[in-house]
Amino acid sequence: MLCGWDFSICLAERGLDLVYVGGCVGLMGVLADSVLAHGGRAIGVMPAHLVAKEIAHMGLTELRVVNSMHERKAALEELADAFVALPGGCGTFEEFCDMFTWGQLGLHRKPCGLLNVDRFYASDYGLVMRMCTILADAYIDAAVASAGRSARLLVESRSTPIRRR
Repeated sequence: MLCGWDFSICLAERGLDLVYVGGCVGLMGVLADSVLAHGGRAIGVMPAHLVAKEIAHMGLTELRVVNSMHERKAALEELADAFVALPGGCGTFEEFCDMFTWGQLGLHRKPCGLLNVDRFYASDYGLVMRMCTILADAYIDAAVASAGRSARLLVESRSTPIRRR
């Protein structure tokens, strides 16, 4: 099974930058530390009010400080080539849903995916399962075609593969 630590090594080994919310705490802090430890680049985007609360990762390759959460989302969308949500809380899921929705609305054509560590995103709840179906139909083929092996990593490494019906 691929966990956040393994995912970070895959990013670093393939020369893919981590663009994330810029925190030093939780799974994302561990992910950033691991990317950096394996020679990768980690770019954080964080609103000033959160930097002031001292949760910003000060050892990143780059930390962009923005004025608001809205500016953070716009900067993340601009900087990233794809969006992958690791297990997290409401904020993680909310930001992923925004990127997913922006893709559906045609505001970007970047692949979106959920890294389903220990079946975190697997449930009987309709919303997540419906999103997984939409992801499979709308993004996976395009991601593999446009990004090659790095996109296949996202598809093949899930602990619970998404299958088309």
